[in-house]
Amino acid sequence: MTHSDYHIPVLYQETLDGLAIKPDGVYVDCTFGGGGHSRGILSQLNEKGKLFAFDQDADAQRNLPADEQRVVFVAQNFRHLQRMLRLHKVTEVDGILADLGVSSHQFDEGDRGFSTRFAGPLDMRMDQRQPTTAATLIRDYSEQELHKLFEQYGEVSNSKTLARQIVAARKLTQPATIEQFKAMISSVVKGNPNKYLAQVFQALRIGVNDEMGALKDMLQQVPAVLKQGGRVAIITFHSIEDRVVKNFFRQGSFEETVDNPFMPSTKEEVFKIITKKPITASDEELKRNSRSRSAKLRVAERI
Repeated sequence: MTHSDYHIPVLYQETLDGLAIKPDGVYVDCTFGGGGHSRGILSQLNEKGKLFAFDQDADAQRNLPADEQRVVFVAQNFRHLQRMLRLHKVTEVDGILADLGVSSHQFDEGDRGFSTRFAGPLDMRMDQRQPTTAATLIRDYSEQELHKLFEQYGEVSNSKTLARQIVAARKLTQPATIEQFKAMISSVVKGNPNKYLAQVFQALRIGVNDEMGALKDMLQQVPAVLKQGGRVAIITFHSIEDRVVKNFFRQGSFEETVDNPFMPSTKEEVFKIITKKPITASDEELKRNSRSRSAKLRVAERI
């Protein structure tokens, strides 16, 4: 398997440009995956430069370049960013990158359970060491929790009906495979079945891997880890992630806040926004890689 088969890095040049890489700097790729972005960073580092590559998916380790002097692989979720860097005696870095998309490899491996295209297990774990799978959520979540999950993370139009259907059907059967789950919910699928199932699967994947919790944990550590003048570049793939990143870059919190012109701001500015609007894929990239369609890149600099 080639690295490009594993995962084509989206917004590749735009991300490298956004990071404004210093040749002797220390960089973190929070989502190593196929290593595409990492290779780009390494190509701009000299022999003093260092790259920390995080990935909780053990499969990603196979893509590591033979560059032990400059590359340190960290087999952990990026929510442990600061702790893992400290473990390697690093307190500050020059740049941080996170590409929040699921790698093409994960979608294309049927036995990982990420894709609706395959007859695999109802799994969806990025970290195979963790116990919670998609089947666990379908079995254990209350009707209200399922409703909230599908509504918030999948923007499923009939999320309430879907949750009710799952709770009723699971009294008779516990789905363990993708096919069994699709059969369980077939009577409530609305509109284009492929699009509907993609939204349902996205919500389950985000829930299984606590993707929103991990993203927020990581972002909160960025101000402490990033050097003054250092850059952070985050690529998101749906509106919820993008809003979280945008709000954090702008105001250091995850909530939407409205500025009151009559109240003095007590907020300490943490970042200078480099991308006023998120950068999206060019027409040329869209032709080359359809998965880049929903990608949005935001870059900020530590003040």
